[in-house]
Amino acid sequence: MINKSLVFSQTLLFGTYSVILYFLLYHFNDLILDFSKQGGWYFIVPIVIAFTFSVIHGAFTGYFWDLLGINAKNVRKNK
Repeated sequence: MINKSLVFSQTLLFGTYSVILYFLLYHFNDLILDFSKQGGWYFIVPIVIAFTFSVIHGAFTGYFWDLLGINAKNVRKNK
């Protein structure tokens, strides 16, 4: 059994992280674009940002659905 208070706190934590990341992205979008346009290895900047968003928002979404009690269906395969 999953502890509901732990799931709730993790949902709030990762939800807050997601909101902060979106705020920072919109607030510093010009700086991020200028930095990534410099050439060379700077093309990695948007990739790292996208990966960070994916991990944080994915964790938030997973905890959110767990909090609502929605889980994937377990399918048993016959051998």
